[in-house]
Amino acid sequence: MRIASGRPAKQARKRGARVRERDKERKTSDAEARSAGLRALVNEDSAAFGAVDRKEQAVMTTWVQFWQTFQEVFRYTWAHMVWINLVLAIIIIFFQRKEAKSAWAWLLALNVLPGLGFLMYLLAGTDMHKRKMFKIKGIEEQINDAVRRQEYSVKSRELEQENPDLKDFSDLVFFNLESAGCMISGDNAVEIFTDGNDKFDALIEDIKNAESYIFLQYYIIKDDVLFQRIREALLEKAAQGVEIRILYDAMGCRSVGKHFWKEMEKQGIHVAVFFPALFGRLHLRVNYRNHRKIAVIDGKVAYVGGFNIGKEYIGLDPKFGHWRDTHLRICGSAVGGLLLRYIQDWDYAARENLFENPKYFILPEEKAGNVKMQIISSGPDSELQSIRDNYLRLIHKAKKSIYIQTPYFIPDESIQTALLMATMSGVEVNLMFPCKPDHPFVYWATLSYVGELIMAGANCYTYDNGFLHAKGLSIDGKACCYGTANMDIRSFELNFEVNAMIFDQNIAGEMERIFREDLKCCTRITKEMYKSRSVWIRFKEQISRLLSPVL
Repeated sequence: MRIASGRPAKQARKRGARVRERDKERKTSDAEARSAGLRALVNEDSAAFGAVDRKEQAVMTTWVQFWQTFQEVFRYTWAHMVWINLVLAIIIIFFQRKEAKSAWAWLLALNVLPGLGFLMYLLAGTDMHKRKMFKIKGIEEQINDAVRRQEYSVKSRELEQENPDLKDFSDLVFFNLESAGCMISGDNAVEIFTDGNDKFDALIEDIKNAESYIFLQYYIIKDDVLFQRIREALLEKAAQGVEIRILYDAMGCRSVGKHFWKEMEKQGIHVAVFFPALFGRLHLRVNYRNHRKIAVIDGKVAYVGGFNIGKEYIGLDPKFGHWRDTHLRICGSAVGGLLLRYIQDWDYAARENLFENPKYFILPEEKAGNVKMQIISSGPDSELQSIRDNYLRLIHKAKKSIYIQTPYFIPDESIQTALLMATMSGVEVNLMFPCKPDHPFVYWATLSYVGELIMAGANCYTYDNGFLHAKGLSIDGKACCYGTANMDIRSFELNFEVNAMIFDQNIAGEMERIFREDLKCCTRITKEMYKSRSVWIRFKEQISRLLSPVL
């Protein structure tokens, strides 16, 4: 009985031991699994952290390599830029006939801003060769013969006797004949426009009345409400068989694309561009722009002056407000001078000689008026600065008064000295320019030159009723010169310009009357006002004046 009762107890103990063994093995297995999991997680994290470290290290290596490459390129470029600047300095000093101020300004820019100065020089500093860009075969001899005849007339006093208004200006007439072949005519009528709406209303009316041809040349043409009116009139005349040509400047008209002009050509309008942009948009010639604004219709009517084609020129741009400009409508033989100027520009831009077609040159059937004038033009291809020289001669000839209106006043030394001499000689010098700067550096440079005149005793005014864009000079109520040229170095030397040199008391007197009427919208800058300007303004004036030869 004791044996029987001992076996079950022993078996129970064995089963309990096996259960405990299995539990222990399970716990050990679970512990090992958890340990393996932790090791796997640690390994994964380590791998991840290692990848991040390697990525950061790669980025750092890339930046170090980039910086080392940049330093090498910079050192290489800087070393060569020194030599490039030296070569440019030699060219500026010895091979380009720049005025001393302009040469020093470029040398300063090249040395202070080696890289940027070099790019600026490429875009705006290179001189155009003094060559005949607008030489047209077959017309030189005819023009020279006519010029020689008029020169003889001036020398023999015949022209002076026939036209008393030329008595005090025969030397200037002869100068324009001799230096630039500018013919004098005395059968002209002139209408003056100072408001863009009036000017373009008259132009559109003349376009509608055209029978043979319409030639337009503008520095700026914008595809807006104003040109839409003009285009409508042009397309109507093109449909009637009237020949229409438009010559535009690539820089001035950069806001409109090629498709704009292609659409015009599809409608039968001939289009040509002056100094086109590279690849359609890249303008490598910041200087040497065709700043002329000419319209010739049937050889009977012509326009020249300051108005371009855009809504701001009719007062619709709130940035400028009222746009005050001066434009001339001319009838008479002087139309031929503007026509010849247009044909020369067209020949250069389009490689098409229009001079051989006799339909363009129609002599006036009757005398349009009694106004004597010469059409004078200048550009970087000319040896002489004809418009500057006419301004200068008029200033020297003034006995009583000088009236000047210009949006930008950055004269060269000869003009500034002449105005100072006139002021200190008792001549009443009056200068008007806009109070609103559309080009800040040009505005501050203008104030610098104006300040000298104010301190010498000249009357200087800011036009406060919008923007003043009129360009011209009148003296003694006897003669005036108006057109596209500003009173600045850019117009004198770098841009292609055209002006009407008028010898007529009525027209000159009217220009001076308009000036005095504009004074109602002006503020006179007194000596006290100029002296009280802030140090900051004085600083901006001096910096801008230093750069004025290259502005």
